[in-house]
Amino acid sequence: MTINEYNRCVDDFSDAVYRFLLKNCRNNEVARDLVQDSFLKLWVKRKQVDFAKSKSYLFTTAYHGLIDHVRKFERQETGQGFDADAATTDHGYSDLKEILDFAVEKLPAIQRSVVLLRDYEGYSYKEIGEITELTEAQVKVYIYRARVFLKKFIGSPEMVI
Repeated sequence: MTINEYNRCVDDFSDAVYRFLLKNCRNNEVARDLVQDSFLKLWVKRKQVDFAKSKSYLFTTAYHGLIDHVRKFERQETGQGFDADAATTDHGYSDLKEILDFAVEKLPAIQRSVVLLRDYEGYSYKEIGEITELTEAQVKVYIYRARVFLKKFIGSPEMVI
């Protein structure tokens, strides 16, 4: 990959990688740091990464960075007695997007990741499998389970409106 191709990657993919990470971690600063780390890793490996595969490489790197961050954060949170359900019991939602965002936050991390990659970023099952190191069948199962959960959580549109 040339320097111009790398700069094009930054222009073309930085927003998409940031949105993906922000939806998963819900923290602006963490998402920005992880985007920066992903592009740093791409820069270091630019001679080995083909430009055509740079988007997949970035999302894979970002996904693994997110997993590492979550694992580190969970270790730091252990034993502090934070009850997430008690902190999020009463919400007055004003629109369907807020409800959907809240429902997506309730998904397990892997289901949230594959749904965001599929429905928000438009990746194919095969590409999601490459990014998350899952088989195509596993990706389909996780997406199916996530959609079933979201459907049950949100309920019918008449109830939301």
